[in-house]
Amino acid sequence: MSRPLLISDCDEVLLHMLRHFSDWIGEAHGFDLALDATSFRDAVRERETGLPVAEERVWPLLDGFFDSEMHRQNVVPGAIEALGTIGEVADIVILTNLGDEYHTSRVEQLEAFDIRHRVLCNRGGKGRPVRELIAEMRPSVAVFVDDLAVHHQSVAKHAPDVWRLHMIAEPRSAVHMPPAPHAHARIDEWEEARGWILQRFDEGPAKA
Repeated sequence: MSRPLLISDCDEVLLHMLRHFSDWIGEAHGFDLALDATSFRDAVRERETGLPVAEERVWPLLDGFFDSEMHRQNVVPGAIEALGTIGEVADIVILTNLGDEYHTSRVEQLEAFDIRHRVLCNRGGKGRPVRELIAEMRPSVAVFVDDLAVHHQSVAKHAPDVWRLHMIAEPRSAVHMPPAPHAHARIDEWEEARGWILQRFDEGPAKA
């Protein structure tokens, strides 16, 4: 056993992304982003008609943003301070939902905000990589933080003894999104989340 472990997502947990993606697709493509949409695939809309953009056109937009627009992103309030406090007692790994081709860019982006922790890239559900991290690092207790309900479901399936915190740092989106059913808690601000995470470290592993 080693120290506790925090496994954190990046976009809309540590760095704001949606507001900047919205600005960019408006400027570059004439699209709007409906932050009240419950599914990202339905959130990108034609500005003139208000109709959703075809799904096969949406995902390349995300790649386009991360190819050239990551410099727009800014840190979520309280994230740096929370990571500093948590890092005094626990290891921290950032598990970001990007392909390996973006690893260097993500590391450099986070380091620009003085966030210097191990970064792992992942496509698809995060349950398996979380389970692999637990097997590798053997923490005394682990907490997983992510903004997407699908990843909490995946972690609940593959690593059920990991505490799961649902966080959506973009207020205009958070107000429309219900708590993830497979998360143990929903907290959208780091000041409160920091205390919740530290308490879980004291409690030990979650009960499946």
